[in-house]
Amino acid sequence: MKRALLLSVFVIASCGLAYELIAATLASYLLGDSVTQFSTVIGSYLFAMGVGSWLSRYVGEQLVQRFIQVELLVGVLGGFSAALLFFSFTWSPAPFQLLLYLVVFAVGVLVGLEIPLVMRILKRDLAFRELVSQVLTFDYLGALAVSILFPILLVPHLGLIRSALLFGVLNVGVALWTWWLFREQLPNAGWLRAQGGFALLSLLTAFAAAGELTTLAESQLYADEIVYSESTPYQRIVLTRWKDDLRLHLNNNLQFSSRDEYRYHEALVHPGLATLPSARRVLVLGGGDGLAAREILKYPQVESIVLVDLDPAMTRLFASAPPLRRLNQDALNSPRVRVINADALQWLEENDESFDFVVVDFPDPSNFSLGKLYSASFYRLLDRHLAANGLAVIQSTSPLYARRSFWCVVTTLESVGLLATPYHALVPSFGEWGFVIAGRRPYRPPQSYDVDTRFLTRETTPALFVFPRDMERVDAEVNRLNNQVLVRYFEQEWRQVIR
Repeated sequence: MKRALLLSVFVIASCGLAYELIAATLASYLLGDSVTQFSTVIGSYLFAMGVGSWLSRYVGEQLVQRFIQVELLVGVLGGFSAALLFFSFTWSPAPFQLLLYLVVFAVGVLVGLEIPLVMRILKRDLAFRELVSQVLTFDYLGALAVSILFPILLVPHLGLIRSALLFGVLNVGVALWTWWLFREQLPNAGWLRAQGGFALLSLLTAFAAAGELTTLAESQLYADEIVYSESTPYQRIVLTRWKDDLRLHLNNNLQFSSRDEYRYHEALVHPGLATLPSARRVLVLGGGDGLAAREILKYPQVESIVLVDLDPAMTRLFASAPPLRRLNQDALNSPRVRVINADALQWLEENDESFDFVVVDFPDPSNFSLGKLYSASFYRLLDRHLAANGLAVIQSTSPLYARRSFWCVVTTLESVGLLATPYHALVPSFGEWGFVIAGRRPYRPPQSYDVDTRFLTRETTPALFVFPRDMERVDAEVNRLNNQVLVRYFEQEWRQVIR
């Protein structure tokens, strides 16, 4: 019995940490700014656990029965937490944060009750010193197991909703196992068993239907039909379609519409590359959809393209799905393209290759993990990989909707000694969008384009480099790793746009 209860400690510790990670991850997916979400969710959860531990002093009788009831409550509330939060966000985002912290607090209080009750049950069989050491050892081992399995196995293969339901089943399993061990000593044992059976059946049914539940919830979140969705260790990938329009969403943020993405990618690639007739080697950072590579491959003099994208699921999808291969004209399967799945900053640090042209096509700096890729430290690394006469182009969010964010990118590039030339283009799905060309020599726009384009022309190119009054330069700080001011700018400006 002692060993069974210690094993239960391992399981409930695993479940407790899992609910915490799931809530924080879901919040970062839906709200952005992963550092803030993880910090506030974990802090609230730990505080709630302290409240639960304090409340355990008032549980004076029928410890085993109370422990079973707590496990059932944790299993049901924690198990359904991800689905509840996801559905609440899709139906009405306004109260999501309030509900998030209410759920986190409630689960935390219940989890905080678990270990004190187990210790009080076990103290009949173990000396205090041995009791504390063994319980805490199994508690920490359970937390370690989940912290390893969560990003490697659970999120990529089960997703957040199924992962939460799985741990709910484990909590209910602990309750039923404890009921079996102490069934002869429990009052109302039949009623407890019925509660456990109903909780287990509910969780298993929801687990089996989790795919349909996720599809139903996301159908409320996205206006168009969802044709593909996948959770990876790095992001939530969703593809939607309306008639002939394919749209890619990463963590609920639109990345492109197939109807006008050519405007974005032509503006990203050609103003820079068209001025480099001798460019042979090109580096693409981000751009796992292959659309920037498609534009670069139009230049016959380019001999090789190295594409570094963090998420292998992204590059695999756009290299294998027929509609996406048609969209990027099979760029990721070109013999001139080498795809590397790695963190761009780490790859630049470990690699000493130089390139004639670099395309930096990262998602917007909506959180600190992305903000580091717009920092002065990153641009110093980038400079080291530029050939003597090479150029880099950086997508830099909207100079109209996120004006200070855009000019922050320009200021940061200049802070490392690069000459920065900002420009913008209208992409209907996004509005006015900004880019910056950077290099060690003065840049002059191309007089013509020797490749096929649908958007750019010789006559319209000069207008890209003219900023009207509402997009003119404003003062902005340098974005450094230790301050991440760009993320704060971005969050403040886009919050005002959404309102």
